[in-house]
Amino acid sequence: MTRARRKKKLPTILTYLGLLAGLVFAGFPILWMVFASVKSNAEIFALPPRLLPEHFTLMAYGSIFSDPTKVRFFLNSYFVAAMVTLLTVLVAIVTAYGLSRYTFRFKNALSVFIISTQTVPPITLIIPYFGMVVSMKIFNTYYALILTYLVFTLPYAILLMVGYLNTIPRDLDEAVKVDGGSSWTALWLVIVPLAVPGIVATAVYTFLLAWNEFLFALTLTKSTEMRTVPIGIELLMGQHAFEWNEMMAMSVLGSLPLLVLYMIAQRWFLAGMMAGSVKA
Repeated sequence: MTRARRKKKLPTILTYLGLLAGLVFAGFPILWMVFASVKSNAEIFALPPRLLPEHFTLMAYGSIFSDPTKVRFFLNSYFVAAMVTLLTVLVAIVTAYGLSRYTFRFKNALSVFIISTQTVPPITLIIPYFGMVVSMKIFNTYYALILTYLVFTLPYAILLMVGYLNTIPRDLDEAVKVDGGSSWTALWLVIVPLAVPGIVATAVYTFLLAWNEFLFALTLTKSTEMRTVPIGIELLMGQHAFEWNEMMAMSVLGSLPLLVLYMIAQRWFLAGMMAGSVKA
């Protein structure tokens, strides 16, 4: 190999080494979490520390699945995240279509207001939201969590959908109207199928946000039956001892839906883009 070819390959080699270092840095905590979930608490703190378990055990997973309260944590998270995602996507599509296709008074002011809501730190809204939820008599209910999460997911979802709908030619809307269709027909029969990648991206973002939310889930719920997965993990921290293996097991189980969602979303991103290009 000549010296010139070595110089050309050096940046590539350094790039791969940097990617490998980043992979190890990001992946090692995940591996530790997975292997810690199949250890006993005593083995987790063994010295010297070991990544691989010496005595493999599924005791932590058995403890989770055999406890109806812990299973309820997952059901609560699934239900709340799914409802928030569904409502967010529906409202975002309709709102984004109006902002993308129509010109009306105070349109720019409305857009600025939507963006400005993202600048408010959520922790500053804890007390106002708690007071509103109590006054509406929906404290410790699904309604409290769903309505609260919508406030934080909708602004970004609307902005994301507006940006994507702006890339779809308006001639498609005009063609539908020439054929006698309405704007509503154009939206749901033409624009929405072409906007599948944007819709999937919005749904994934919303689901992740609702699934991982901790602060409002802790504040706006009281009973153990209404807690979500992040709160359930926190409840495993006892006053005198931490159930580390169960915490790791619940973290693994809580991460699996997100991993599966990403895998499915990747397929839909490609399929949506191909379908959109063909239909366009």
